[in-house]
Amino acid sequence: MQAEPSLPGVVASLRNSHDRLVSVLAALTGDQASGPSYADEWTIAQVASHLGSGAEIYAWLLPAGLEQGDAPGMEQIQPIWDSWNAKPPVQQVGDAVAADAALLDQVDALPPADRQRWRLELFGAEQSLTGLMRMRLSEHAVHTWDIAVALDPAAGVAADAIALLVDTLPGLAGWTGKGAPEPTSFRIVTSDPEREFLLELTGTGARLGPQGTAGTAGAAAVLQLPAEALVRLIYGRLDPDHTPATVKAGDADLDLLRRSFPGF
Repeated sequence: MQAEPSLPGVVASLRNSHDRLVSVLAALTGDQASGPSYADEWTIAQVASHLGSGAEIYAWLLPAGLEQGDAPGMEQIQPIWDSWNAKPPVQQVGDAVAADAALLDQVDALPPADRQRWRLELFGAEQSLTGLMRMRLSEHAVHTWDIAVALDPAAGVAADAIALLVDTLPGLAGWTGKGAPEPTSFRIVTSDPEREFLLELTGTGARLGPQGTAGTAGAAAVLQLPAEALVRLIYGRLDPDHTPATVKAGDADLDLLRRSFPGF
């Protein structure tokens, strides 16, 4: 089991992802903001809007964790989404950058003691501030890629983010995986960073065993790929046109895996 990363390391990666988002959005020309992103049915501006509204929601979570109170409910969240959805594309892009920067500044301003004691119940589990920021990083890095790859087909998810996200995939796969008609299993070996997982698909869902899971030797197939590609697979973003040549599927049915992780 990999140890939880440090909060400064996660926040530094979020800063890097913010800088990348700013750079990508600054390069937009003409009507590109209203053009398609990689995310299904979302324009580039709508992806930016999602990151902006997310920044506002996370800004609500910060004081809640300090007060040991309740996380904001839909009655607080829905008006935020409605406000962002009503903005014109150019404003969605500009306001997303500002809201994202403000969230990071809010985190940086927390005294060390507050960072240490921060706790909040989210999605059925207690989260530390480090856990919360890693959740934000997963959303931020992948959606930034949704924008970047629409402008540059060779773009990848940032390497420093991948190093922090790959060990969160077991928890995510059980939530996003749709399973397979016939039970099967895969030994998954990644590079950059090196990890080994056991992925099991059943008729009811998916289970990705954490790093070092026993039983990988008995898997039906072996899939070798960069950790960046595995992250995108679990997030439903490893279509044939965006699958690196370094992926070695062997007997692994990549199309089955893509259907099992359709994205969200």
